[in-house]
Amino acid sequence: MKKIIFRKFLFDYLKFFLIALISSATVIWVFQAVNFLDIMIEDGKDYFVYIKYSLLNYPKTISRIFIFVLFFSLYYVTIKYELNNELILFWNFGINKIKLVNFIFKISIFLTIFHIFLNSFVVPHTQIHAKSLLKTSEINFFDNFIKGKKFNDTIKGLTIYAEEKDNSGELKNLYIKRELDEQQFQITYAKRGEFDIIGNIPLLVLYNGATITSENSSVTNISFSKSDFSLANLKSNTVTYVKTQEMHSSKLIKCIQNIYNLTDRLNSSDNIIENCNIKNIRNVLKEVYKRFIVPFYIPVVSIISLMLIILSKENPKYQKLKITIFLIGFFIILFSETTSRLISNNIFENILLFLIPLLLIFLSYMFLLFKFNKIEKI
Repeated sequence: MKKIIFRKFLFDYLKFFLIALISSATVIWVFQAVNFLDIMIEDGKDYFVYIKYSLLNYPKTISRIFIFVLFFSLYYVTIKYELNNELILFWNFGINKIKLVNFIFKISIFLTIFHIFLNSFVVPHTQIHAKSLLKTSEINFFDNFIKGKKFNDTIKGLTIYAEEKDNSGELKNLYIKRELDEQQFQITYAKRGEFDIIGNIPLLVLYNGATITSENSSVTNISFSKSDFSLANLKSNTVTYVKTQEMHSSKLIKCIQNIYNLTDRLNSSDNIIENCNIKNIRNVLKEVYKRFIVPFYIPVVSIISLMLIILSKENPKYQKLKITIFLIGFFIILFSETTSRLISNNIFENILLFLIPLLLIFLSYMFLLFKFNKIEKI
């Protein structure tokens, strides 16, 4: 019977948690997806690139709200059980309060491992894949990214400027510079231009202009009344620099090892890691902290939420207890997100900061143990 009661509590808890997590993440993701429309409008990407890029950012959204939703879910379910007199079943069947705490603590350890996996593997992988998607995708909607009186260098090796663009999409007084290689470039002037597609090949049709080609020390000038400028197979000029938060976790750890333990090998070809240097080590340590240490606040907020069972709803102090527990849990979550700012370049000075969640787990558990023992003696 005890197993059935625990299973029911776990089912209600995880059910509410998953629904709340997916719902909250989806709402936030939708607002973010609206901002991602710039990728299609400004850079001329097609709808499939936009959808894929938006979906690849969904795991990051889940990761950011994971701990708060988990705390709120356990907080809500525990209050609901108390108000519906369901917690009395636990005590009537001989289940001690500390046993319930131990049960939830074990579940929180599994959720901590999952969150570490999400932070350290899934999120970085999807972020790198999202950036790679922008880098390798072709330009499809050329009408979108060329605007009047604005230089556009979205396409790699190509700069386009139009003095004016009317409502029909016709461009006036165009300037196009195309870099053919390191020592060769081409500049085209035209009084007007318009987009066209011939045989699935996008073209910029230019009228009344000239093309100047510079190759080494020679320059050629060719005038035209009409010229087709092909826009096929052009790639985006998206920045490919890997940010610290996009680095693989194995590279982050190896970077720390290289800088603190293998400095003499740092410049060797086998140990060179992009974005890994002394100046950036603080950001590397921050990212390691967010991926591997912050998830350990999950057991902390889980234990704190179960402090609600110290008192019953009949106790006049129960309402005050609910508010206090929520504020403490919220403060702990806020603390876990902001302590990354305290990370320093010295890895040994950060050890205490890394140990804080373990210390909070111990203190909160001992507090509950003390309270329950004190209640049983009364």
